Amino acid sequence: MPITKSELVKQLSKTYPNILKKDLEKFFDIFINEIKLALKNDERVELRGWGVFLTKFQKSKMSRNPKTGEKVLVNEKKSINFKMSKDLFNELNDK
Repeated sequence: MPITKSELVKQLSKTYPNILKKDLEKFFDIFINEIKLALKNDERVELRGWGVFLTKFQKSKMSRNPKTGEKVLVNEKKSINFKMSKDLFNELNDK
């Protein structure tokens, strides 16, 4: 079951009962927006013990529409690459 933003904020408010829920939501929004901004500026985002987010450029290329077989030009674009840390890998794999 995926965790949603509201569930995450609810869990944080249980862990930190003296911090208002609206402040936790604001903190979470700032945190996510800073990650987005860094990735948009082609910066590396490293969260120690969790992983690294990187932007990767995909060159423009000629591709094919599988439905019609027609050739289509796919423009250059950015994608996000995530590499988990060794600590997270070991925790997920019970090592």
